[in-house]
Amino acid sequence: MKPETVAENPCPECSFGPDQEMARRDFFRIAAYSAALATGAGAALRAESPPVKVVPPIKPMAKPKPAEDLIRELFSGMDAEQKMKVALAYDHGSNGGKALPTRLGMYNGPIQKKKIADVYTKNQQELVDRIFKSITSGDEGYYVLSRAKTWDASNEFPAISAVLFGDPTGKDKFSFVFAGHHITVRCDGNSEEGAAFGGPMYYGHTPNGYNDKNVFFYQTKRVLTVFDALDEKQRKVAQLKGTPGENAASIKFRKPADVKPGLCLADMTPDQRELVQKVMRDLISPFRKEDADEVMDIVKANGGPEKQYLAFYEDEDNKEKQPWHFWRIEGPGFVWNYRVLPHVHTYVNISSKI
Repeated sequence: MKPETVAENPCPECSFGPDQEMARRDFFRIAAYSAALATGAGAALRAESPPVKVVPPIKPMAKPKPAEDLIRELFSGMDAEQKMKVALAYDHGSNGGKALPTRLGMYNGPIQKKKIADVYTKNQQELVDRIFKSITSGDEGYYVLSRAKTWDASNEFPAISAVLFGDPTGKDKFSFVFAGHHITVRCDGNSEEGAAFGGPMYYGHTPNGYNDKNVFFYQTKRVLTVFDALDEKQRKVAQLKGTPGENAASIKFRKPADVKPGLCLADMTPDQRELVQKVMRDLISPFRKEDADEVMDIVKANGGPEKQYLAFYEDEDNKEKQPWHFWRIEGPGFVWNYRVLPHVHTYVNISSKI
């Protein structure tokens, strides 16, 4: 929110400017005070009236630096030993294009076991934390992605990793990747063209996905409202047995001619599609606006929401109050694969290159 200033929010009692006529009540109030001073009653008035406190205008807060600028600041302050540990080549691990680059992996712990606490100084750790915050939507987004600031089994922010791939100082490609227990997120300054979030993403939380102690419970609740809104015929199409999997293969984009699992949004009513759109807004809500906007731009460019499919997966252990072990939204260049039980694991892949 833009900070309030005296100029933008003037006192209601003093809202006239140099080119405005004073309000009639203000004129008589000031005139009476001046007359009292002239007749000797001024001393009493001065004793009774509190001194006027002059409040200087509040300087607007400096606009927060974007994550990319903070990454450059961090890189410029790193010494050679630190860079050897956590500043790797952009295509590190790709084996000349034969393997997935390290930067695009989805991790459930620190990358190469290089924890923030073991690499960065205290001041640098604070800067790294600011970088993480700057790729979230704000305090609420930070709270969710940090799993209520517990970092799940990592227990604290310095126990995860923050690894840089490439060189952020010029026009070269780069990607700054955070990885820990139940999280892999990144900032790449749009180096990975057409890929939302800079590549595949992973997040989760240890509590049961139907439990309100899970920070992503609001996402589970929202998607259940969609199922409740489906008619019997639609539910038969949307309900699937088994599991879609939860690894890199599970979020690989299908070919256009391949059959997509679940119910196509084109076969829903406008009201039902609006509920799915609310789900999507909830999914991207923890992330900064530019990343969330990129997701929606890619969905639109790939054919729009009507091209997407929604599926609910159940297994043999499903219960009435906990019916789904997985739910999934999938479409051209879009997969949001969400495991609810026994706790939340979510794999995401969104790209305009399909």
